Amino acid sequence: MTTAETAELESRLAFALNAAERAAEFIMSHYQSPELAVDRKRDASPVTEADRGAEQLIRELIADAYPADAVLGEEFGESAGSSGWRWILDPVDGTKSFIHGVPLFGTLIGLEFGDEQVLGVCRLPALGEVVYGARGLGAFWQVGGNAPRPARVSDVRDLSAATFCTTTIQGWSRVGRQAAFERFCNAAQISRGWGDCYGHILVATGRADLMVDPLLNPWDCAPLVPIMQEAGGHFVDFAGEISIHSNNGISVNAGLKDAALKLLSEA
Repeated sequence: MTTAETAELESRLAFALNAAERAAEFIMSHYQSPELAVDRKRDASPVTEADRGAEQLIRELIADAYPADAVLGEEFGESAGSSGWRWILDPVDGTKSFIHGVPLFGTLIGLEFGDEQVLGVCRLPALGEVVYGARGLGAFWQVGGNAPRPARVSDVRDLSAATFCTTTIQGWSRVGRQAAFERFCNAAQISRGWGDCYGHILVATGRADLMVDPLLNPWDCAPLVPIMQEAGGHFVDFAGEISIHSNNGISVNAGLKDAALKLLSEA
């Protein structure tokens, strides 16, 4: 990257971190509220005022700071831009956890230039954690008011010693991959349902070794590509390609990537 490109990315990363923090404050004002209303979208998935309001807040911040940028968000669709930059937003990734008062949900902000994901932020509002990364700038993990520290994947190299995470068991059967799920459970040392973005962030910070999602939207995974790459791991689809448009994905450390893809292909 040129000096100018690095400076631009650093500026946009600072913006994204601030936007995620602002959104988190709004989200937490609704968290575990007895008055929280839950609506259903066309696909029957839940949505709340926290989802809609947080995305609107981030969109307004982007419009003020980068009016020529495009935006794609889970709740309000796509707004065209002319700059070549596109923000991809999931204001509350893990809405089901959120509405049940479970703290394993996150605010996701991704940024792509052209067709490449170059920046990602995942803030976990109820846990007070944020993990972020940008191309060539590294990946970092900050807890509370502590100083950020480098985010690094684990060095586990055998599935029999790995911690495997996934979001929902039913999703595997919906896409005809139940056998693959069972093989991961049997192969891994530990299998856990630490799902949505939280499971992927566990991999990026070395607390889990692979997170496999059979059902994903672009806004669920756009930030994960640069975060995982800068943390020394990979985010790929079930075919091993770097893509946020394949409706599935794996966050995995470097030592387990080939074994995980082999298991998927054999199953």
